[in-house]
Amino acid sequence: MGLISFIKNAGDKIFKSEEKKEQEKADLILSHIRKFGFDTSDIKVKVDDDKVILMGSIDTIDNRNKVIVTAGNIEGIAKVDDWLVVKNPPAVAPPPPEKQYYTVKKGDYLSKIAKEVYGDAKKYNIIFEANKPMLKDPDLIYPGQVLVIPPLP
Repeated sequence: MGLISFIKNAGDKIFKSEEKKEQEKADLILSHIRKFGFDTSDIKVKVDDDKVILMGSIDTIDNRNKVIVTAGNIEGIAKVDDWLVVKNPPAVAPPPPEKQYYTVKKGDYLSKIAKEVYGDAKKYNIIFEANKPMLKDPDLIYPGQVLVIPPLP
């Protein structure tokens, strides 16, 4: 739980105009999250200017992280305030990963990021798999996009 920062002028363009009311934006964000196959029945979304507030519950920690980056990787959103509770937490809480999120910089590609965070460029597929279905191709990332970086298995 907490506040995660994103690049405001990067991401999916789901708001067709800047003049949408905050409830309309919240509905569009919830629909955008649902489009990737996440169960949003227990998730509530609020928008306050450039901040998304996620509340409710979700099934797993991995899906929580994916929902957060899906909501934050939207043009016009600069922060996600995460208040999601995991319904089925692991019996023993895993130690927090060294790096949980990564903001893509110009010139980055997944194997370069894997080399930086894991010390092995060949582990790029771990990052790719952790960010599906948001990522459809490991070569299609963009500066400002925030990715989930899972701990090594």
